[in-house]
Amino acid sequence: MAPRPSLAASVGAGRRAVRVTVSAAAGFYPAAYLLDQPVTAVYALFTPIALGVLSPLPGSGRGRAVTVLGALPAAAALAALGTALAVGTWPAVAGMLLVGFGLTFGAVCGPRPAGTAPGLQLFYILACFPPFAPQTLPQRLAGIAVGGLVLALCELAVLPDPPEPSYRGRIADVLDLAARSATALTRTGGTEPGAGGRLREAGVELRFSRLPAGARPTGAGRRDRALAQAGSATRRLVDQLAALCEMPRSAADTASYDLLRGVAAACGETARSLRRRRRTAGPELIEEMIAQFLVSRDAAPAGRTGRPHELLRRQSTVLTVAVSAVTVRTAVALAYGGRRPVHGLPREQFWYARLSTVRLFAVRLSGNLTRRSVVFQNATRTALGLSFARLVAGSLDLSHGFWVLLAVLTLGRTTAGATWSTVRAAVVGTLAGALAAGLLLVEAAGGTEVYACLLVPMMLVAFTVGPLEGPAWAQGLFTLVVSVAFAQIAPVTWRLAEMRVVDVLTGSAVGLLCGVLAWPFGARAETRRSMAALLCAAAPLVRVTADAATGRGAPGRDGDAGGPALRLTRHRLRMAESAYAQYRTEPSATASGTEPDYLAALNFGSRVLVGAHWLPRTDQVHDLPGPARRWLREVTAEVEAATVRAAGFPPGGVRVRLRPPPPLTPTAPPAVLSLLSDMEVWLEALAAELRVGAAHRPARPTAPAAAVRPS
Repeated sequence: MAPRPSLAASVGAGRRAVRVTVSAAAGFYPAAYLLDQPVTAVYALFTPIALGVLSPLPGSGRGRAVTVLGALPAAAALAALGTALAVGTWPAVAGMLLVGFGLTFGAVCGPRPAGTAPGLQLFYILACFPPFAPQTLPQRLAGIAVGGLVLALCELAVLPDPPEPSYRGRIADVLDLAARSATALTRTGGTEPGAGGRLREAGVELRFSRLPAGARPTGAGRRDRALAQAGSATRRLVDQLAALCEMPRSAADTASYDLLRGVAAACGETARSLRRRRRTAGPELIEEMIAQFLVSRDAAPAGRTGRPHELLRRQSTVLTVAVSAVTVRTAVALAYGGRRPVHGLPREQFWYARLSTVRLFAVRLSGNLTRRSVVFQNATRTALGLSFARLVAGSLDLSHGFWVLLAVLTLGRTTAGATWSTVRAAVVGTLAGALAAGLLLVEAAGGTEVYACLLVPMMLVAFTVGPLEGPAWAQGLFTLVVSVAFAQIAPVTWRLAEMRVVDVLTGSAVGLLCGVLAWPFGARAETRRSMAALLCAAAPLVRVTADAATGRGAPGRDGDAGGPALRLTRHRLRMAESAYAQYRTEPSATASGTEPDYLAALNFGSRVLVGAHWLPRTDQVHDLPGPARRWLREVTAEVEAATVRAAGFPPGGVRVRLRPPPPLTPTAPPAVLSLLSDMEVWLEALAAELRVGAAHRPARPTAPAAAVRPS
């Protein structure tokens, strides 16, 4: 049984219903009754429905208004294309194939294209059906303009929703907490009890699954990419600070305390920059402090016993905190500073910094133009379903055939099982709505005044209850709305409700057929495959990173490890994130009722990339003693082999036990000890993610889309 909608969801649905109803009525009634322009009235009615109900736009009221205004030129172009291609069934089918694929595939570019795609498809669908009447195009465009402009005005002025929390604001809050915690670590008393838990909880709040869709920076542009990277690095920062809070303190570790003060200052300044939406002065200060820290710790006299192992691990953890702070500050500077060079930092980590917006969008689109991409699969499934539905409706000469395509568009899901469940409920709702509509049309007997009085309250109820109660209520109430609306445009009989049932049944059958034939299991198999591909790509990068840090391999052109391996791992990480985001929206239970922890696998890939970017830059020791070289070779080989095993997601998980570095002589260079400690901390973090990610756990129920770039 589906959970009851919350009070906040009900209030939000009611506000949206009022805005859509007001804008639809404001365009429909004057066009139908004052101007006697039925075509204009239809498009003025369906434009708010398309962009306000079928496309629940993300963002604040102002943001939605801007999105609506930006979508109007595309809506007009699609209506013009549909009007021209309505000359015949086959041209309309070909146009539907291209439009369906293009709009759905374009959703990969960000939440706003994804939000407007279903509604924009409706404009082509409405226009591509007979009669072929190019002379009505001005009326159609006028209806779109009126409906869109009034909807944009209503989004601004009529019961506006409270502003959604911004991602940059959340990052700023977490950075302020990190600054306070880093400062507390430098004091004599240290942090308060439970500080580590609070830091980890704050990091969890930066997951995309904790934000509404409109607040997630998932776009292809530079700002969204930079904010997503800033959020990812902030999560690592607070996790590492939490680990530092739980380590024993060392009063003699002045180098770490100095660097932590720099981290606190950098976090505070970056938080202020986020709130002001202005770029920071740059990461140069904290970078200089990192350089001083490296010199200080590597120049410390080893003494007879050398530095204690606990002190080495603490210093390595402090270094990872500082590296994350540099990443956050640089990403924020890129988000609000535009195209600018990244001096002295891993260029591969900020690869998007100097690319044009067009190039960034091209990279996103070309990266997903593969059958392994869930975005490509969804676009193909949608395009085939809509074009086949257009062919069926045109071949059978169905009256109001656009309802067939509307059923495919609204009832299709990414799995065959979910589509069947939705279709069953929708058919029941449509039958009930058609029965009620037929009785109403018979009883009203052509009384236009009755229909005019009923349309507004019906829209209010339909657009409030439908989104909350599911497809049965949505289809049933929408059947009443369209019946009452079309009864005011032209004389109708009770057979209009019968046509609606036939069209919905036809569209449901087409949607089910496509759901069964085209990737019927949704993202489940693709998520597993993409996670395995990510682990397989990241496995050799572990060894390549160790080789680059010890002089056994050639670092990349910017000092990081293995450019081609980095790019492959980064690409597979993005593909895995996309598949996982869709997977979290689907029923995820496997046959055995368990699933791997895919989020840990994503975190593993992210940690590997960070190590590949930074370890060769902070550790460059070419003359390792024999025992140290053998240890590093063995533990990296063990992690690499465990990563390959984890790619198969064995039921019992993988076992990774890394022995500590070998004790070295008191005369061993401090740089060697630092390198071994840094590698140990990094490899143990990777091993922990592998142990969690490869293990199976009880499958979770359907959940909102999960965090993209989760670590």
